[in-house]
Amino acid sequence: MKQAKPITRELLAACRADYENSRLSQAMTCTVSRTELADAAFDGEAARGLDMTFSIDLYDTGVTWQKASGRCWIFAALNVLRQVVAKKCSLEKFELSQNYLAFWDKFEKINYFLESVIDSADLPVGDRTLDWILQGISDGGQWDMVVSLVKKYGVVPISAMPETCQSSSTRVMSRMLNMKLREYAVELRRLVAEGREVQPRKEEMLKDMYRALCICFGKPAERFDFAYRDKDKEYHIDRDLTPQSFYEKYVAADLGAYVSIIHAPTKDKPYGKTFTVKYLGNVVEGTVRHLNVPMDTFKDLVVGQLKDGEPVWFGSDCSKFGDRKTGIWDQDTYRYGEILGGLEFGLTKEEGLDYRDSAMNHAMVIAGVNLDAQGKPDRWKIENSWGDEAGKKGYFVMSDKWFDAYTYQAVVHKKYLSRELLEALDGEPVELAPWDPMGSLA
Repeated sequence: MKQAKPITRELLAACRADYENSRLSQAMTCTVSRTELADAAFDGEAARGLDMTFSIDLYDTGVTWQKASGRCWIFAALNVLRQVVAKKCSLEKFELSQNYLAFWDKFEKINYFLESVIDSADLPVGDRTLDWILQGISDGGQWDMVVSLVKKYGVVPISAMPETCQSSSTRVMSRMLNMKLREYAVELRRLVAEGREVQPRKEEMLKDMYRALCICFGKPAERFDFAYRDKDKEYHIDRDLTPQSFYEKYVAADLGAYVSIIHAPTKDKPYGKTFTVKYLGNVVEGTVRHLNVPMDTFKDLVVGQLKDGEPVWFGSDCSKFGDRKTGIWDQDTYRYGEILGGLEFGLTKEEGLDYRDSAMNHAMVIAGVNLDAQGKPDRWKIENSWGDEAGKKGYFVMSDKWFDAYTYQAVVHKKYLSRELLEALDGEPVELAPWDPMGSLA
């Protein structure tokens, strides 16, 4: 850094005097020394208007728990789909196997990683795109990646492939898999440089990875019986199903009829345009597409689907202005600025995206909304996947102000889109760089 100025003793003295002359700052020091920041900043008066009653409330069938994993996007998608099965079979509670889809997601991501390494083999070490690829695979994903998995592999009830220790706590397993994948990357890049055939060796790599995944997740279910008791305690059993036949019989949703809408108010992403992201995906045959729309349109589409009794998969930045204890997301309820000596937080949503302060990092389900006297939303009911001890028995409430600022993606049926948006959806998508905020994984 040219002519960078160091911290001087004079500046330190001024900072120290500023703090010591503030009795409020010293009082806040005492307050947060034995209190979590979120608890100290909580404004109970502001929270009063965010109760868990909603004019549109779709269901309360209990929540799921992703535990120590980053599979929220899979949990959220299956939380939507399980409602279809529960209604069809008259079940009070039901879960689809998150472990089953997570297995195939990992395996497909491994193949996607290896193909990306081959595709980028001419890039030098240190290239930004190569560095991005070499981050390896993670638990995270996006809606279109769920669609690709379900179309190829179907779904199964949780009884057919329950959770394992590794599926519920993925950190060490993921670290070891990525270590091996980077070793594979060295080998594949060398084979390409030598002009040799790489696919036979890649297939051997996939065999090794499949075996490792079976050890961690269990062998994927291929055939199973579906047994259950309905709300009237009547016993049912459907024998010798496959993941595909189970989906066709008990879910049968046309996932291709749903579209990912985003709200990205940045200058490089005009509204009414579709976007994709380079090197983002799991199944190589699949695609990731986003349709960018203004926030008013975004919310109208979401509310329209809720009014028809269908929940909405969505992605947001859950790290801002909320916590697991209260189950509230709202800027006005958490007064961090006042607690921290009068700091003011004023980034716009556009600035937050451009300057890497915010991006989608968690997927959940919108299971209800409260509409005011003018028919506008003022708070939203959220089905989370953090277990029933978080929030209000696993459900959270989000203010509409927070929705505007930190919600980035939602999935709605195409029938709610206007003719202009449908035409935009069919257009050739603009390809964004791998590190674009809209490529972040929930």
